[in-house]
Amino acid sequence: MKRIILAGALAFAAVSSAHAVRINDLYNTGIGANGAGDTHYSLNAASSDTVIGNTVPVITLDNVWPISPWLANDGTSKWITPTASQGQSFDAFSAGTYTYTLSFDLTGYNAGSAGFTGRFAADNDAVVKLNNQVIASGSGFTAWNGFAANSGFQAGVNTLQFVVGNWAQNGGNPTGLRVEFLTSSVTAVPEPSSYAMLLAGLVLVGVVGSRRKQVR
Repeated sequence: MKRIILAGALAFAAVSSAHAVRINDLYNTGIGANGAGDTHYSLNAASSDTVIGNTVPVITLDNVWPISPWLANDGTSKWITPTASQGQSFDAFSAGTYTYTLSFDLTGYNAGSAGFTGRFAADNDAVVKLNNQVIASGSGFTAWNGFAANSGFQAGVNTLQFVVGNWAQNGGNPTGLRVEFLTSSVTAVPEPSSYAMLLAGLVLVGVVGSRRKQVR
């Protein structure tokens, strides 16, 4: 009986080492000081009016920018924009594209078990891509759009992109992105020692069961 209890404890230890945890590095936009660069995201932007190479987007200033009717900044997330000149107008003559990229690493985790949900707002619209596969799209800066994924993850580094389109208007217009993650989870890959413990427990259960049959 004691051996069976020990085997069960070993098996439980192996299984419990693979519990679900939050995914690291899924950051809301605007985590940092107002007016500073949001180093969690990189930005690549291009249009016929403005070309911005790979760079760091800027966190908007509370009570200064964004202007209404953009969703107001709060303690959970803030808008990020292409330049420190946050009232700058872009794309007066043709639509511009602004790609904000967030990377996260699933090394040591089971990529097949990963998943997240979130929401975004964009001026003017955005397509959301996980490892270059579209998972959501939407438009508007006065209300949230949802996004989610429970597949399409890969071992190691993953990339999440928000490809923002800014519509052309006479005189140009501002552009920006806001993102909040609501839930995320992934299962850790058990250490080799955990597999060994599980195997030992199963073998011991089998041996005890065989002996009990022989006694009978």
